[in-house]
Amino acid sequence: MIHPLSRTACAGAASLPLVGLALALPLPSHAQSLFATSELDQSKFVLVSAPIGDGSRAQLNIYEQRSAVRPCFALEGANPAVVNPLLATFDFTGICNRYIDANGYSVRVGGTDLATVYRLSVVRQPGENQLLAIPTKAGAGPEMVVARTGGSGSGFLLLVPEPGWKLMRRSFGGRPLGHVYLYREAWPEGAGSPAATSSSSTPATPLAPAARTTAVAPASAPAAAGSSPPVAPPLALPPSAPRPRR
Repeated sequence: MIHPLSRTACAGAASLPLVGLALALPLPSHAQSLFATSELDQSKFVLVSAPIGDGSRAQLNIYEQRSAVRPCFALEGANPAVVNPLLATFDFTGICNRYIDANGYSVRVGGTDLATVYRLSVVRQPGENQLLAIPTKAGAGPEMVVARTGGSGSGFLLLVPEPGWKLMRRSFGGRPLGHVYLYREAWPEGAGSPAATSSSSTPATPLAPAARTTAVAPASAPAAAGSSPPVAPPLALPPSAPRPRR
C-alpha cells in the first residue's frame, strides 16, 4: 500500500516544470540544441578574482547588480582594480546576484555549450592573474585566456575580459535562467572548431568481404564427421569372367 504522502510526492515530481528537469539532467558535451543565449547589460556585472583561504589561490566570482536599491560592489584603482564585494555585508536578495562556481557560469563558443568539457580557472601568472578556459576532455578545443587582472595584487581583483569575450545569459525556451556564459562568437583564430572538425571527418570505407572459396577434398581424403561417405564407382567385370545365368 502506498502512503498518501508518497502519492503527493510523486504527483509533485510529475508536475515539475520542464526547465527544472532540464537543469537537473546532465548536459551533453555539445548542448547547442538544449540551451540558447540572450543578451545582458555588461555594465551590471563584474568578473572577480576572489582569494581562497590564505590568498595563495583564487577562483572566479561574478557579481550582478540587479537593482539600484544599494550598490553590490565598488571598484578602486586600476591594473589591477580592487573590487570591494559590498553584497557580502547585507542581505542582497532581489538586489544582487552572485555566481561562485560552475552551477552559475560556464563557457560557450557560438552555438556550442561547453559546460561539460571546459572549466574556468583563475591562475596566478607572473605579474597578473588570468582567467583560463581549460578543456577537460581530449579534443574539446584549445586552452583559452578569457580575462586578466592586468597587474598583481592581493584580495578581490577585477578581471577584464579579453577581446572577443563577453557575458551572455543562458536561456531555455525563450526564458532567461540563473546561469551566465563566458561567451565568444567563434573559436580563436587558428583553433578551428573542434566540434565541426570531428563531425565532418570522413568515415572509413568498409572493406568488401572476401569471396568465399570451397575447398574440394581429394578422393583419398577421409570423410568428415557427420557427412555421407563418397559412393565408390561400380567395379568392372573382368573380360574372362562367365556371364551369370538368368
